[in-house]
Amino acid sequence: MALLDGTTVLVTGVLTEGSIAFHVARIAQEQGAQVVLTSFGRQMRLTEVIARRLPAPVPVVQLDVQSSDDLEGLAAAVGEYTDHLDGVVHSIGFAPQSVLGGHFLDGPWPDVATALEVSAYSLKALAMASRPLLSRGSSIVGLTFDASVAWPVYDWMGVSKAALEATSRYLARDLGPDGIRVNLVAAGPIRSTAAKSIPGFEGIEAGWDARAPLGWDVGDADPTARAVVALLSEWFPATTGEIVHVDGGVHAMGQ
Repeated sequence: MALLDGTTVLVTGVLTEGSIAFHVARIAQEQGAQVVLTSFGRQMRLTEVIARRLPAPVPVVQLDVQSSDDLEGLAAAVGEYTDHLDGVVHSIGFAPQSVLGGHFLDGPWPDVATALEVSAYSLKALAMASRPLLSRGSSIVGLTFDASVAWPVYDWMGVSKAALEATSRYLARDLGPDGIRVNLVAAGPIRSTAAKSIPGFEGIEAGWDARAPLGWDVGDADPTARAVVALLSEWFPATTGEIVHVDGGVHAMGQ
């Protein structure tokens, strides 16, 4: 029996074949899940093209997490393909260039607010939008980059990830009584579209493999995706509010 046999999973954030979310969707399908993707705007066409590289066809529904109409209509849009969701994957993050790459002190509030809304508040928004389709035993899994320290050039995205991590804990508290789990996977640096958009991010990548007890391949999203799929499964029935590090062990090492 495959890990996700008979389940249906909503996956956000598939943009390229290098996206962690793409590999989550692929592995979820390989493990027996029906997958529904989200996208919006100009990215929709890219997502639809990349989705053809998955093992099985998938629908792509409209979701801009800054659109109240999209959020309010998400359950109905997904409901055209399934009457329930067993899992939701939050792989959403964005910050304007003005608040990255060494602009922490002079980043303007409107751009900081955008980063926080899209990268952190959206976890709560997505959870609530999906809630009509979730039931006891469902799992929400998000992706973060260890926010316990201040990273070079990460700036307000780092603050947004800290907010994301706090948001996941509060969601775990408030959705737990309904039997809904909320966890995060803290990945090491992956050369995804999101990482490439951060000026100087290669400085964070540099030396990661040497510091990681298990080693680290910045071009391999598979280990991270496997952790997400595991948390979506019923093998973690009593785990919530947790952050699972998939970074080769760097988080546990002194610099």
